Amino acid sequence: MARIVVVGDTHVRYWDEIPPALRALMREADIAVHCGDWVGIDAVEGFLREHPDGYAVHGNSDPVEIRKMLPYRQLFEVDGVRIGVTHPAWGREEPPPSALLPDFPEERVGLLDILCYGHIHVPMNEDHDGVRFVNGGQGYPSFRVPGTCAVIETRPGGLFEVSIEMFAPGR
Repeated sequence: MARIVVVGDTHVRYWDEIPPALRALMREADIAVHCGDWVGIDAVEGFLREHPDGYAVHGNSDPVEIRKMLPYRQLFEVDGVRIGVTHPAWGREEPPPSALLPDFPEERVGLLDILCYGHIHVPMNEDHDGVRFVNGGQGYPSFRVPGTCAVIETRPGGLFEVSIEMFAPGR
């Protein structure tokens, strides 16, 4: 059994700028996942230092040094649950989540159970085309909008549950 915290779109330059409540949620998890759009290299290095077994990808807002340091996509398996991680660089209109599936070709990586992604800043926990699409929302609180992240609880045999958690700046 594993608890996985999924966050993205933190948009900070320094790890210490990540809200303390979010850092605590990630620390308490078995696995931390960041779906891109860090903005600063210190934020990435802080995540990797605190979560050496975590999974992270770069996003469309990340500078070249982060794009060189982190992949566009990751794939891992926990308790028989296959999880993909990415951050699309969609243009103006966002296509449906299933448009991300070609980034994880079934013939090369097998079937996904969950696809975690960033970019839209809106929490999502929906099934499309036999895959659960999970977006943690935005990893920081903004005016009248709490910060959010997703929590995946896995169980042996490929079973899982997904929830969205909110946190405030001071928590």
